[in-house]
Amino acid sequence: MAKERIKKDVVIIGAGMAGLTAALYAGRMNLSVLVLESAIVGGQIANATGIENYPGLPNVSGKDLIAALQSQAENFGAVVDEFDEIQRVSLKEDPKIVETEEHIYEAETVIIATGMERRKLPLQEEAKYAGKGVHYCELCDGHLYQGKTIAVMGGGNAAVDAANFLTKYADKLYLIHRSKLRADEASQQKLRENPKASIMLETEIKALKGSSKLETVEILDKSTGKTETLAVDGIFVNIGVAPHTELFKDEVELASDGRIIAGEDCKTKLPGVFVAGDVREKEIRQLTTAAADGTTAAILAEKYISNKKRGKILW
Repeated sequence: MAKERIKKDVVIIGAGMAGLTAALYAGRMNLSVLVLESAIVGGQIANATGIENYPGLPNVSGKDLIAALQSQAENFGAVVDEFDEIQRVSLKEDPKIVETEEHIYEAETVIIATGMERRKLPLQEEAKYAGKGVHYCELCDGHLYQGKTIAVMGGGNAAVDAANFLTKYADKLYLIHRSKLRADEASQQKLRENPKASIMLETEIKALKGSSKLETVEILDKSTGKTETLAVDGIFVNIGVAPHTELFKDEVELASDGRIIAGEDCKTKLPGVFVAGDVREKEIRQLTTAAADGTTAAILAEKYISNKKRGKILW
């Protein structure tokens, strides 16, 4: 049976902070809006136990923040379709085509807000301690470890910067990396000079242990072959990120790290196609910048549609 074809002004791919903010703004401008999310609404931020750096909300869980934002967007008419896998997109067409398992959507504009995810700690016990000692966002969860012992896993700029940041909370901090550090020398030097920090190179984390939460990590010194048990309250994993752009690799221009290239106006090179949030190539990636991207993309999407109706397309 042929799939039903449905027309929309805006199809937003991804229901994180950027996507839902775009849905809120587009809905308020009386556009027909569909948000497609292949997993759970909220993305990574939905699992944040406590957010203290979102303006106006001194302490809010990621789940509550996303639920409130989704409700706002839906109150203005946006439809959020969760767990609807996209099979293909054709963004160079007019209208743009987004095909899911059940429908084919014809969209005047598309906003890509698929986000990214940090690579998981490749240990069997990771799932058991996720959110219970194993974390991936130092800005989201670092405050939970005030006066505690923290480990950071990774050796690039992101990991060393995370370690420097977490020293403001930690009583003791270990940076653990399996080889040499790749971070810039200034960041390395700052960490070396911090009396709270110990840098453990040529070291691998082999196992996580604890009852209801993480209590120790088993580490291997590769240079000596000796194993050691290290008591820690939490570990922040920073071993790279994977942007969700596989679906668009033949449609839009990607940077070397896999993110989508677009300026502060969130416009890609394809007319009517925008990108918002962490999946966009940019320097700063925070909840507030994701929300800003969603706002920008939605407002300019409405402007694009309005101009197109008048026969005036500027891109």
